[in-house]
Amino acid sequence: MEIVFTYRGRAIQPADVAFIRALIAARPKASRRRLSIELCRAWGWVQPNGAVCDAVCRGLLLALHRGGHIELPAAKYDSMAAWRRREPATVTIDSTPIDSSLVELGPVALRQVRRTDEEALVNALIAQHHYLGYRQPVGEHLKYVVAAQGRPIGCFLWSSAPRYLAPRDTFIGWSPAERKRNIRFVAYQTRFLILPWVRVPHLASHLLARMADRLSGDWQQVYAHPIYFTETFVDPERNRGTCYRAANWTALGLTQGRGKADQTHQQNRSLKLLFGYPLVRDFRRRLCAVA
Repeated sequence: MEIVFTYRGRAIQPADVAFIRALIAARPKASRRRLSIELCRAWGWVQPNGAVCDAVCRGLLLALHRGGHIELPAAKYDSMAAWRRREPATVTIDSTPIDSSLVELGPVALRQVRRTDEEALVNALIAQHHYLGYRQPVGEHLKYVVAAQGRPIGCFLWSSAPRYLAPRDTFIGWSPAERKRNIRFVAYQTRFLILPWVRVPHLASHLLARMADRLSGDWQQVYAHPIYFTETFVDPERNRGTCYRAANWTALGLTQGRGKADQTHQQNRSLKLLFGYPLVRDFRRRLCAVA
């Protein structure tokens, strides 16, 4: 079987390329986004909530275009897309130091802010205060603001999980087919921030435990399916992942340093230590289900 290349687990064959060429030819005035949506519908590329996988499909079309396999129409300027890609605006909040015990801190609120007015606040705080900065997630994702004493003290950002992670896949024990079917039940913590002027012992592990209690329900509400397993990366050159260990996360092993969309099979970034935490006792049974 001849394969042009593999994209996000799908083997792209000459017949697929011919289908896309015919789709483009039949719609000479269609934008790249419209072609992507049409291809998603034709191939059944939809999320569990019924939304088309537009961003993923556009990535495929662009890869085929750059490889000379198809000819896409000229990109049209999208003012809304340009607005969405802007760096988050700088925000000024109360930065009076908080140096107390967890009990003295008082009630801590954890608010899911995806698609709310507070989403921009989370973006800005991560951009300003997280050492990795802010990057807009692609695919399913949720954002949280942590507040205490009437002001923000931290943030979480969760997204769809990377497709291939050898330490995680070995730990779960699923087959490639099971992983492809059930990867949507795994969430990846891309950012966890406690603002630098907040110094409260055990706050980080406390928040991780709070997240474990509510993440799956929030995901179900927004994306119509639960989460069974969570994961995150820790840079071992910066820290040991102490808060994750304290919250009973398991160190699964080092990544191979190849990134989320690797096509070269060569290390292109530093190695990270992968931590995992199951949200249900029978996570292996659920994640290894085939029907």
